[in-house]
Amino acid sequence: MTKSNWSAVYAGTAAVLAAALAALLWAAPRKDGAIAWFDPMIAGGWMAWTLPVALFFYTIACLLVTFTLLAVRFPETPRRGVLRIETTRGDRLFISLLGAAFLSLGWLAVFGAPLWGALILCLIYAAAVFRWV
Repeated sequence: MTKSNWSAVYAGTAAVLAAALAALLWAAPRKDGAIAWFDPMIAGGWMAWTLPVALFFYTIACLLVTFTLLAVRFPETPRRGVLRIETTRGDRLFISLLGAAFLSLGWLAVFGAPLWGALILCLIYAAAVFRWV
């Protein structure tokens, strides 16, 4: 593809992801004109789909789309890091997400809510994984 085609792909992808986020925020339940963050998005649904849960899965979907575009646009060769196994960007993303889940559970067990400290710790962990693994 030429550079101009990739610009169109990036713009189209950004537009679709922005539209999905707008639809998600539009569908959020409201009380007195403000977003009710922890009310169910689907009344009587089998799962408690709250806005934070939906935003979490939206973020994971955005990461997957971004990493897919990176893999197509900039193919890579696996590298060996401190774990002595060959990893690609996708492998490092998976290791980061898995580690972040365990770090967040550990944070909840030791400190409880809120999870802002765990989020900072997870971002540092992800940066380390992408740098050295």
